[in-house]
Amino acid sequence: MTCRFLHSSDLHLGRAFGGYPEAIRNRLREARHGVIARLAAAARAGNARDVLLAGDTFDAETPAPETLRHALRAMAAETDLRWWLLPGNHDSLAASELWRRIAADAPANLTVLSLPQPQELAPGIWLLPAPCTQRRPGRDLTEAMSSPTPEGALRIGLGHGAITDFSGEEGAPGIIPPDRARLSGLDYLALGDWHGQMQVTPATWYSGTPESDGFKHETAPAALSVTLAGPGAAAEVMPRPTGQFRWLRPALDLLPGDQAAARLAALMPAEDQRRDCLLRLAVTGRLTLSERADLEAALAETAPDFGWFDADLSALAAEVQGGDLDRIDRSGALRQAAEALMAESVDPARAEEDRQIAATALARLFALAQGDQA
Repeated sequence: MTCRFLHSSDLHLGRAFGGYPEAIRNRLREARHGVIARLAAAARAGNARDVLLAGDTFDAETPAPETLRHALRAMAAETDLRWWLLPGNHDSLAASELWRRIAADAPANLTVLSLPQPQELAPGIWLLPAPCTQRRPGRDLTEAMSSPTPEGALRIGLGHGAITDFSGEEGAPGIIPPDRARLSGLDYLALGDWHGQMQVTPATWYSGTPESDGFKHETAPAALSVTLAGPGAAAEVMPRPTGQFRWLRPALDLLPGDQAAARLAALMPAEDQRRDCLLRLAVTGRLTLSERADLEAALAETAPDFGWFDADLSALAAEVQGGDLDRIDRSGALRQAAEALMAESVDPARAEEDRQIAATALARLFALAQGDQA
């Protein structure tokens, strides 16, 4: 009784990405739509017919009509697959209009799991869903996975929510127990909600989002290809890459004399990968004003290669060497401003944040002065 399926969750179709420029926002939204076809390819690669979506397929309870229509059409196009759709906390059953619209327009190969009742995937193979009734249900909905199925059946749980190890006082209401698979006699528990891939127990996994949406998680976006050889057998789980964009947050720690531009280049992904990459760089340590100016020039040269690029230099201290202030100006208002900023940057009476602001301003004044002299 071998069972194969693809486990995914948290597509968040329709996410707005409001904190980013319009050009990359549009590309990120399109990548989320395109993940449906990539999930289909991953299912076929694992010889699976069924794709289990463990909640938050949509980012909001009222997705735009085109977002919903395009998603349903994309699933319908994969005619050799079956899609099993579980309501999550972002698209819970409380969004009655959303589910009415889905019911009216759903293709034949899509099943909405709106009831916490066992669903037979194939002879002897049962899916036990725990749909989210509302955004914060306040109770453990996965208790429904203890529902009986025929003796000797394979039992697959599909749920959405947070797990804790109960190391606190009592655990929060609505938390899924980490041993839910054991408690409910499940051969595999497919979970959604956590956007990074995570194994909780040998039989319990979070698939993570198939298309990254932030810098929080280090694991590459993927779906899980799952094989169950029979009741009681260990689940074989293989991640299959599904993401288009990479979200990177490298760190660069520098000291005077370091080849900052070369160190920066060594951190960067290959040039042909940068367009589909969002990168947030954190620079720490200290550099001379001249070295910092060179680094900022290298950053400005590199940034346009990326889908989105940000460099945080607020923790990079400035080391002023003899003659640096003369390179800004030997007298006059600019020289007075440079001297004031230098004094503030090393004043122990000032807060660390204020000293960093002064050092950053001094470095920027130095860079501007060098540009004017070029």
